[in-house]
Amino acid sequence: METLKNRINKLPKSPGVYEFRDKQGKILYIGKATSLKDRVGSYFRSQSSTLGAPKVELLVSQIADIKIHKTDSVLEALILEANLIKKHQPKYNVMAKDDKSFGYFVITKEKFPRVIILWKTELGKVPAKKIYGPYLSKHQMNIALKLIRRIFPFHSNKQPTEKGCLDFQIGKCPGPHAGAISRADYLKNIRNIEMILKGEKKRLVSTLKKEMKDYAKNNEFEKAAEARNRIFALEHIRDVALISEEPQHSMLGYQPNIECWVEMRVEAYDISNIAGDYAVGSMVVFTNGKADKNEYRKFKIKTVSGIDDVAMMREVLHRRFNNDWPKPDLILLDGGKGHLNMAQKVINDIKLEIPIIAVAKGPTRKKLDIFQSKFLLTYLGRNEEIREKYNRILSDAKLIERIRNEAHRFAISYHKKLRRKNWKSR
Repeated sequence: METLKNRINKLPKSPGVYEFRDKQGKILYIGKATSLKDRVGSYFRSQSSTLGAPKVELLVSQIADIKIHKTDSVLEALILEANLIKKHQPKYNVMAKDDKSFGYFVITKEKFPRVIILWKTELGKVPAKKIYGPYLSKHQMNIALKLIRRIFPFHSNKQPTEKGCLDFQIGKCPGPHAGAISRADYLKNIRNIEMILKGEKKRLVSTLKKEMKDYAKNNEFEKAAEARNRIFALEHIRDVALISEEPQHSMLGYQPNIECWVEMRVEAYDISNIAGDYAVGSMVVFTNGKADKNEYRKFKIKTVSGIDDVAMMREVLHRRFNNDWPKPDLILLDGGKGHLNMAQKVINDIKLEIPIIAVAKGPTRKKLDIFQSKFLLTYLGRNEEIREKYNRILSDAKLIERIRNEAHRFAISYHKKLRRKNWKSR
């Protein structure tokens, strides 16, 4: 064990895939990592945690060797992990073989193929040319496909038309049904996407470099520039949204102890009222991923009348920052872009630098929409340590939802308390 821990200390803090092997060299488990050192180390730190699970302990007790595969990006780690699990079928990844909730990338069998994501139970319902998977997180698959589509656009609508297609208008769809791209060039895009899904990015970059030279020789400078831009995009993939430190322990029945890797104070705010009456605001605090109820604060709205959640939230923020309380590392608002823009102005006016996100239920009410301030994106670009710290929080959708729900609960409880108090006084 000491030998393994010494090896872990020497692992790189870069994206990649790790393999846990037993004494006979047999692969026990395969996982991906944003930081190989932090992710692999979390398995061994969990042994002293109250959140440790028997399956994790059993796995760790059998580990005799660790092999890593460094990748240039988290996107590549995501794809490599899926391909290696499919190839080796490790004992502790066995859940990935039969679980109906796992996703697959499907290249459809059409004149102009689409790239879609299907659950295991949906396979066979759409004519497929190629299937890639299984993948552990459909959420991450959606993010990955968006990244890929920016480099190699494709038609995604079921209808064979570009009429009224917003994707075509904004450049996400190359317009094959409108004749804006030849079938040969369109199919080349699809083949390039398949190379990425096979984990052949380096070979793809080499192919594009050769094409770029050929285009330049033939004075096809527009196509040469397009190839050059794609090479650059592939070599500088900005997969911030993909970064997630939600360990694969969850497959083994283990829920991660976020204290192991996130040291951050997150303040979340919400407003509760009925048509403007009994309006209140809440502030909840999560420190190192855990609710810190001693730091919770509640506000009775004093300066806003009528229905105006944004103005109420502005009052709460002004009052909060007039107090000498600890500065948060991240502000989370229950609201949309209007709340985000207002809060950013408040923070700018008081000359503080605090990243802000706004969280709202999406149109389907089944998932959260997360809006990030421009300052946050700039802030994340300053150095690797800052990016790592924030992206572990930002990419953990379950944690963000838990924080947002707690702010919502706390606001509603205070609102109801005021209503009951008013009713009793009548």
